[in-house]
Amino acid sequence: MKNDECKIKPEQLHCCLFFTANTLARAITVMAEEEFGRLGMSPTHAFLVMLVNGNPGITPKELSRELNLAPSTVTRLIDLVESRGYVSRESDGRPTLVYPTESGKAIQKTIIGCWKNLHERYSSVLGQTQGERLTRMLDETAAKLGTGK
Repeated sequence: MKNDECKIKPEQLHCCLFFTANTLARAITVMAEEEFGRLGMSPTHAFLVMLVNGNPGITPKELSRELNLAPSTVTRLIDLVESRGYVSRESDGRPTLVYPTESGKAIQKTIIGCWKNLHERYSSVLGQTQGERLTRMLDETAAKLGTGK
């Protein structure tokens, strides 16, 4: 292989799904962390609390599937939001069930407000229609790549 064949021009990176997807993930993560940081929690913690509020008695396995995270990661997330009083776990043997607490229910409107602010921020840059289209396209693409279809 010639040395010229190994050289990559910077503009070539912008034609790579891996590179551009990670660049987008970093940009949207900054926005999301700014919005949800007002609550003193990460976006992922906030989404977990929203899911538990909407699905009392949800299992960690179900949370793992919905959040697209490893079960061990979800366990750590639950540990943190439980220590802050937003959720509680009940276990009569197996499976463990996760329930919202009164504090978790009380913070739901604020979490949804942060989520709406995040949506408004990226929509103001991308446009409402383009943001929705991009979201659907990314979700469909992730599903296809995740399942190998």
